[in-house]
Amino acid sequence: MSDALPRLLVDPPWERDARAYREATKAAEKAVTLVPGLEPPADRRLVWAEGEREEWLQLCDRQSYLSDKEKAILESEGWEGFVQAYKDGTVTYTPNQSYMFKRGPEELVRPLLADWGTSPKGGWGPRGEDLKALLARFELDVHHVVFPHAKVDRGRGSYALLPLLDLDTAVLMAHWFSQGSGRRLAAEWLARHGADAVPFLVPGALGKARIPRDKARAALAHIASRQGVPAVVDAARPYGDRAAEAVEGFLTEDAPRDEPSAKPAKPVRPPKASWLDRDALPEVRLLDGRVLPPEAVENLIGALTFSTLPWYGELRTHAELGEVLERCDRASLAAFGRAVFERWIAERTPSRSGWVLDQLCLLADDDAVRRLGTLLLKWPGAGSDKHAVQVLRAIGTDTALTQLHRVAQRASAPGRRETAEKCLAMVAKARGLSADELADRLVPDLGLDDAGTLVLDYGPRRFTVGFDEELRPFVIDEAGKHRTALPKPGAKDDADLAPAAYRRFAALKKDVRGLAGDQIRRLERAMATGRRWTAGEFERYFVEHPLLRHIARRLVWTTGGTAFRLAEDRTFADAADAPVRLPADARIGIAHPLDLGDAVAAWAELFADYEIVQPFPQLGRHVDELAGSERDTGRLERFAGATVPTGALLGLLRKGWERGPAEDGGVFHSVVRRLPGDAPGLVVELTPGIAVGSVDVFPEQTLREVRFTAPPRDTLDPVTASELLADIAGLG
Repeated sequence: MSDALPRLLVDPPWERDARAYREATKAAEKAVTLVPGLEPPADRRLVWAEGEREEWLQLCDRQSYLSDKEKAILESEGWEGFVQAYKDGTVTYTPNQSYMFKRGPEELVRPLLADWGTSPKGGWGPRGEDLKALLARFELDVHHVVFPHAKVDRGRGSYALLPLLDLDTAVLMAHWFSQGSGRRLAAEWLARHGADAVPFLVPGALGKARIPRDKARAALAHIASRQGVPAVVDAARPYGDRAAEAVEGFLTEDAPRDEPSAKPAKPVRPPKASWLDRDALPEVRLLDGRVLPPEAVENLIGALTFSTLPWYGELRTHAELGEVLERCDRASLAAFGRAVFERWIAERTPSRSGWVLDQLCLLADDDAVRRLGTLLLKWPGAGSDKHAVQVLRAIGTDTALTQLHRVAQRASAPGRRETAEKCLAMVAKARGLSADELADRLVPDLGLDDAGTLVLDYGPRRFTVGFDEELRPFVIDEAGKHRTALPKPGAKDDADLAPAAYRRFAALKKDVRGLAGDQIRRLERAMATGRRWTAGEFERYFVEHPLLRHIARRLVWTTGGTAFRLAEDRTFADAADAPVRLPADARIGIAHPLDLGDAVAAWAELFADYEIVQPFPQLGRHVDELAGSERDTGRLERFAGATVPTGALLGLLRKGWERGPAEDGGVFHSVVRRLPGDAPGLVVELTPGIAVGSVDVFPEQTLREVRFTAPPRDTLDPVTASELLADIAGLG
C-alpha cells in the first residue's frame, strides 16, 4: 500500500532532512582541519581598563542592608566581633557576608576568602555590583566566588567578568557569543582582550568536539574581524605551524564572520504530542476507501504540527501536506481533526500544542466549527482563546463567520469579544462592508427552502420539518399529519439515511435556537441605534430569508414616517391593515415607540388581535427622557447611590458598553457607553469596582456617579436618550 501513499506519509520530510543533516555533518567534519591534543595556558590574570578598578573599589563604600542583630554586633563589638560572629555561623545571610568582605579590615577578612563558598544556584550569593567590588578589592583571590556567580547573573553581575582573562572565562565568552543572551558582553570581552585571548581559544577551535569548536572559531573570527587575521594567526603560532595554518585556513574561508563555522541547518522535528492517544482517534481514509496505516497517521499528525496561524495572518502549512489532504476523504479527515481537538480540550490544552487549533483551519467541517464557536463563549483553557478566535476568521466559511459574530456578541470574556470584533472588522473591510452589513450576510438559511422547510428522508418514509413564527420546530409526515417531534429511526427505515436525517434535525434545532437569540439581540440593538436598510436589503435579508422573516413579521417597521408590518403573504400593511408600497429608495428601520408616537396603541391592538408575540419589547417598551437639568449639567442624579448586582453591570458590555481603565489590582471602576458623532458618552462610576478575572469578588456595586462626558443639551436624540436611561434603570 505504501506505493500508493503520498511521500509525506511514507518518508516524511523531517526524516529526509535528518538523514541529509547527518550526511552533511559527516562531510563537513571530514573537511575540517583538526589539531587535537593542544593544551591551553593555565595562567590567569586581570586586565583592567583605565580607571576601572578605582571606580569599582568605590562600590565597596556603598551601604548595604544589615539586620538589627548584625548592626548591634558591629556597633558593640566592632569588626572583630562581626568577623567572629561570621566564624561562629551567626552571620549567614550572604549580602551581610558580602558587606563584611567589602568593608571589613583587609587583615581580618582576606584570610577568610579561601573558605568562603556560596552556591550560585542553591541560594543567595553576591550579585551585581558586589561582584565588581569584591574583584576590585581582592582581585584573583576572590575568583572562585566571582566567576560562578557572574556566570549565572546575566544582568549586572556578568560584567564583573570583563577584566578576567583565563581559560574558563574565554570558553564562557565563546559560548555566550554564539547565543543571543550574553552576546553583547562577550563581544565587549573579546574586543578588550583581543589577541591575548587567542591562546585560550585555539585548542577548542582545533579540537574534535564540534559544538565547542564552532563557538571558539566564531569568537576567533570576531577578533580577526577587528584586529586582522595575521594578528590572530601570530597569537596561535606558539602551538606550532600546523595549528597556525589551520587557524588561518578557517579564518580565510568564505563562511560569514562572527558566526559558527558553516554547517547544515539542524532539522526541525515535530513535537511528540504524548498527550494524544493515537489508538482512540478515528480512521483516516483515502478517496478509494482504504484506511491509512498507523505509521502514516503518525506522519500526518507530524505534518499537522507544522501548521501555524500568525496573528491576523494566513495559515502556513507544510509544503507537502496539500497533496495528502487532496488524496484523503474529507469526512474522515474532519472526524479525525475534531477528535484531536476534543482530546486537546479534555487534556486542558497542553502547552506547546497550538497546532491543534491551527489544524482546524485545514480539517474542520461545520460541526467542528460550531463546537469551537460554542466553546469560545466560555473557553475552558487558558491563554489560547484569542488564537481560537483567529482560527474561526481563518476558516472563513459562512458557518465560521456566523460563529465569530456570535462570539463577538456573547462571549463571557471582554477581551475575547474584542478580538472577535476585530476579526469581523477585518473580514468586513476585505469585503468592502461595514460590520453590520457583514452581520446581515452571515445569517445562515440552514438549508431551508423558500418556504422555510426541509425534507428529511428516512428511506421508506419522509418528513417535512420547519419552524413557526416563534421559531419553534414542527414536523409533518407524508400524510400531512402534524407530529410533536421527529420520530426515531425504526427497523424498517434505511440504516444510513434515517440516522443521518435524525441527527440533521437535532443539529438544525440547536442551530435555530442559537441563531434566534443572536438575531433577536442584534435587531433590538438595531432599533435602539436607529439602523436603516435599503429596500433591496430589507427584501433580501428579511422578507426572503426562511428564518428571519418569522422574526420580522413580529415587529413594526418604519420608513420615511410610514409604519408597516410584514404580513404572512410577505406583503406590507399599516396599522389599519391597508396595503403599503415601499418606494425604491426607502430606508427601512425597526420602529422605536418614540418613532410611532400616538400610533403605538393602534399597533398594539392589531398585534393583540393577530396574537403576535413580539421577540423583544417594542410596542410595550418603556420610554423615558432626560430632565432639563440633566441635559444642562450632564449628571443623572436620579441613579446616584443605587446598589446593583455586578452581573447586571457586566451585562451592559454586551449592549455596546465598555469597561473603564483597570487600576491597581486589576479592578475597573467605571463602565462607559460611547456614542457616534458629536454625542457625548455616558460614564457610570462604580464602588468598590469590578475585579478583572474575579468578578464575583464584589457581587454588588454602588453607582457612585452617572454622568455624560459633556452636557448633552441638544446633541442627544430622544431615542438614544431613552435607551441609555433604560440601560441604567434596568440594572436594579
